[in-house]
Amino acid sequence: MIAALTPIIIATLSLPLRLINLSTPKGYVFDEVYYVDGARDFLKFGVEVAGSKPEFVVHPPVGKWLIAIGIQLFGDNEFGWRFATAIVGVLLILLFARLVHILFFSPLLTAMAAALMAIDGIVLVHSRTALLDLFLTFFVLLAVYLWQRQRHWYAAIAIGLALGTKWSALYFLAVMAVISLYRVFTSHSGRELIKPTSIKLLQYGLIPITIYVSTWTGWFMSERGWNRQWSSNIFVSLWNYHSQMLGFHTGLTEKHSYQANPWSWLVMGRPTSFFYESPQGCSSKNCAQEVLAIGTPILWWIGTIAIAVTIGFWIRSIISKRFDNALNLVVLGLVAGYLPWFFFQERTVFTFYVIIIEPFMLLAIIYCAKKLLDSSLTPGTSLSIVAGLMVLILLNFIYFFPLFTGEVINYSDWFKRMWFSSWI
Repeated sequence: MIAALTPIIIATLSLPLRLINLSTPKGYVFDEVYYVDGARDFLKFGVEVAGSKPEFVVHPPVGKWLIAIGIQLFGDNEFGWRFATAIVGVLLILLFARLVHILFFSPLLTAMAAALMAIDGIVLVHSRTALLDLFLTFFVLLAVYLWQRQRHWYAAIAIGLALGTKWSALYFLAVMAVISLYRVFTSHSGRELIKPTSIKLLQYGLIPITIYVSTWTGWFMSERGWNRQWSSNIFVSLWNYHSQMLGFHTGLTEKHSYQANPWSWLVMGRPTSFFYESPQGCSSKNCAQEVLAIGTPILWWIGTIAIAVTIGFWIRSIISKRFDNALNLVVLGLVAGYLPWFFFQERTVFTFYVIIIEPFMLLAIIYCAKKLLDSSLTPGTSLSIVAGLMVLILLNFIYFFPLFTGEVINYSDWFKRMWFSSWI
């Protein structure tokens, strides 16, 4: 009973880490200025505007509507802006633990999954910042979980909401659709293909698109939306608007001091500084305050190794035709969440995008832990190794905690945490 409650206990304990001093730092952190402004507009007008004119925005509405809920509940302040991400950050812990539970049916591994998600820095930073990527991660993981459980109608809704948060969910939709159709074509033939194929096209074609389009309801109902009057056919106007959005995303090549090539993401080669200043009354030589979007370093370094190991096991499972759901999900997450970014070498991208593959990286660690616990080593030895690594990750998380939450610390203490010059 206690083992079953462990993920809930861990999630409950993680809630204060996300809510206490959530209003710190004051003012906008990184790209909050865009999404908070959009949330305000949704509450007032149902669509994003710039003064009295339509505003060109490049991300769909769902995440900004969630931010708007926090503003509606707690006011137009830092706590209100960030409340929704704080709650979703806790729900992400529970959802990931549930996924690990259905894959392994191990109370120990389920508790370990919840703990790892709770003590990662980049998840904590996203949970305390009003950006869109944590919402995207939650909806994608929810879709993958439901897809794994063969609850495809609900998975279609979840991936539609992910698309309505950020377009990068499209890669997950594509991979899930291809695998689902592959399973149909390898288990049916002839006229038997018609019905299951039609159902899959409905589930991973029409339903997600319908959900996505419905998230633009405010734009449809308003006369003030961008490009709303471009054509007498409202859907043609929406299509034209989306072509402009696509042009923005593919043409975003402006240099940024914290841009990072995807090759460096897993090892946190160039983490993104969301906020940095020397508070008033404290010189830059004496103290520092930073929100650094960096994963708990030791966790991600272990995760990088775990990914390499699990890919090796996955290749072996393909050759031997002894498929493993956990291995398949790790590869799915990497193919849909990580691989596409390598085809945009000229685009301005950042390490904090890696949050989308976090659950799959952690799943790789869990898989390797299971292999170690089931190995020929004595139970005491294997358990000691796993427990020792967990303690090491926890201590690393505690050490970097001031940088995750924007605490004011001595400059010398801040500098000690800059293990590499690329982190500055």
